[in-house]
Amino acid sequence: MLTIDPRRSLLLIVDFQSRLMPAIDQGTTAVRNARRLIDMAGLVDIPTVFTEQNAKGLGATVAELATTEVRLIHKMTFDAVREREFLGAVPPDRHLVVAGCEAHVCVQQTVLGLIDAGRKVYVVRDALGSRRAEDKETAIRRMERHGAEIVTTEMVVFEWLETAAHPRFREAIALIK
Repeated sequence: MLTIDPRRSLLLIVDFQSRLMPAIDQGTTAVRNARRLIDMAGLVDIPTVFTEQNAKGLGATVAELATTEVRLIHKMTFDAVREREFLGAVPPDRHLVVAGCEAHVCVQQTVLGLIDAGRKVYVVRDALGSRRAEDKETAIRRMERHGAEIVTTEMVVFEWLETAAHPRFREAIALIK
């Protein structure tokens, strides 16, 4: 299957943290699209995992995204896969839809670690952030070269819906308007 299978999906939200976000280029857009993904995942029962990098230094997840209905993994490694508990929270049959910051550091290293571990990964380009646009674009190209599918928030929403007859269709459309 070339489209994102909602029955096998898991949403991974990487390091949208309070002390980091003010420095992120187009950070408001990345947060808004991550919120849409989180809300959509809730509508169609897709599990969500959050990571926080060095929370003592970078703060907790921004208030706009914080929710209690997800698993949170604290980490010090840039690549979340290197954290002992991470792969246990991400079943091997899941396709990972990834959003986060910074695209060229923790997102990229985690995505490359997931691909190296044999996982299918979809990187949501309009829900990524870096301090510099050049770093973000370079990271996207690198992740794609190594096997990540590059998608947008709207692509994810419609692939998770699969059909206009989906019972949550109207609610999903409201998220992207």
